[in-house]
Amino acid sequence: MTAFITDYTLYWLLIFFGPILKLALGCSCRVPVLPSVYCLSLAQMVKLQACIKYCEEDYSAAKSLLEQLPPDDPDYVYNMGCLLYQDGKYEEACRKFMSAMQVLGYVPALSYNIALTYYSLKNHNQALKYIGEIIDRGIKEHPELSVGMTTEGIDIHSVGNTLVLHQSALIEAFNLKAAINYELKNLKTAQEALTDMPPRSDEELDPVTLHNQALLNMDTKPSEGFEKLAFLLQQPSFPPVTFGNLLLLYCKHEYFDLAADVLAENAHLTYKFLSPYMYEFLDALLTCQTAPEEAFRKFEEMNGKLAEQLRKLTKQLQETRLARDEELQKKAVQDFELMQEKYIVVLMAQAKIYWNRENFQMVEKIFRKSVEYCNDNDTWKLNVAHVLFMQNKYKEAIGFYEPIVKKHYDNILNVSAVVLANLCVSYIMTSQNEEAEELMRKIEKEEEQISYDDPDKKVFHLCIVNLVIGTLYCAKGNYDFGISRVIKSLEPYNKKLGTDTWFYAKRCFLSLLENMSKHMVMLRDTVVQECIQFLEHCEVYGKEVPAIIEQPLEEVRIHIGKNTVTYEARLLKALFYEVIGWNK
Repeated sequence: MTAFITDYTLYWLLIFFGPILKLALGCSCRVPVLPSVYCLSLAQMVKLQACIKYCEEDYSAAKSLLEQLPPDDPDYVYNMGCLLYQDGKYEEACRKFMSAMQVLGYVPALSYNIALTYYSLKNHNQALKYIGEIIDRGIKEHPELSVGMTTEGIDIHSVGNTLVLHQSALIEAFNLKAAINYELKNLKTAQEALTDMPPRSDEELDPVTLHNQALLNMDTKPSEGFEKLAFLLQQPSFPPVTFGNLLLLYCKHEYFDLAADVLAENAHLTYKFLSPYMYEFLDALLTCQTAPEEAFRKFEEMNGKLAEQLRKLTKQLQETRLARDEELQKKAVQDFELMQEKYIVVLMAQAKIYWNRENFQMVEKIFRKSVEYCNDNDTWKLNVAHVLFMQNKYKEAIGFYEPIVKKHYDNILNVSAVVLANLCVSYIMTSQNEEAEELMRKIEKEEEQISYDDPDKKVFHLCIVNLVIGTLYCAKGNYDFGISRVIKSLEPYNKKLGTDTWFYAKRCFLSLLENMSKHMVMLRDTVVQECIQFLEHCEVYGKEVPAIIEQPLEEVRIHIGKNTVTYEARLLKALFYEVIGWNK
């Protein structure tokens, strides 16, 4: 049996705004490893030529060469599967890979290709089944590769980029496992998939793993993520989605000048690596910074085209339902959902133009126009709820918040704390106090269970709900009750004091101090003492808590001693002394 080396790659594709996080995946052909080119048979020479053409992305030439091989040659079957995959014919590709497996037996890279096709068909369970087999066999047959040791915190030396590692397909399998869990929003599991890989030093990481690490850790290590993506872009070859991802992430973090510079400096990459949809979207986003009205028009034009496609897909979906063809219906649903996601991404970017101007009526109008295509989408519902809430339309906001919260009621802490807080406030403002109290009891019960299971874990949901309610009373001038609610919400301080909770708390205190300095508010002495005591507690427990999260690429950094809750708490206490005259 001839030995073969295979090389398969996995890439992440991020689409900016909301939950639109996608992955682009690629597979490559099987290449014979031969001792000397002078010993090649005609068939082997053809296979090698086909592989070269495949790697050059000349798929038609690769196909022509492969067709010179006997149809029953397992390499022909295998590599035709790769070409079918590249052509988007995933079901046919899967059948080819299955046929090749019947002849070749278990080959890790072949199992990975089957998993890849199932992933592309959105059959995550089958994909994970094949991934699991690759990992289990890899652990059993190659214990020296130290799978999972890094996740467990064991310090292991690099296993290097050996032939054994390459043939095991473990790197590819873990990347695909991470991709699936990332798509399913199991971020912790996705991150663990990357750390479960056989350990290698940073210098030994392949471009795909480096790229995926950058994206998966962007929330916690954004500076490092940008550095890795920029590094990849400077290499002779890099994952095709690196260019688009770097641009999108610059825009997400509002580094629009950097995005414009990268786009201008790499114009030759635009047509190769950006789809027309992606290019138009980025162009509109960048235009928004200098000409918002022009950007709005561009977004409107994009959504007009997407809406037309959604209408056609809706009709197709109805036809497949009437025909009762489950396979066609499944594909029609997938096509519709993909187009709907694209539509919502553009819609949210368009609405954000008016949101930033606090023109919430116009935002609501934009959302109302899209109800035909989005009324079953949670992202759309959530944003409609937010804009209604901002206009004090609490009863209508409840109608959009409630279904989302009830959908996740058994795991209520999976819902954003701000959503729960806004729903509670909406209940209070519509005199539905019992519903608000019931929701808060449910949150408290869930948090108590987490504290029991993991005593050191910080959970902020109930704290933020109480902070928002306290802020509401402060905004209405009832500072005695509002400030007391804010103070109590941060107890115990070692578990509740964080950057986000401090942000809400200090806003209330600054508002109070402003009104006291204007002699518009008078506080009872007991409340003043309570405020001073609260700030002193924040001094004690806030030494290691950042007051704000700085942007990753800021050139001028806040002094490390000033960016703490302790420092800001002392400032607020000094202001209190000044306002109430204790300094005199």
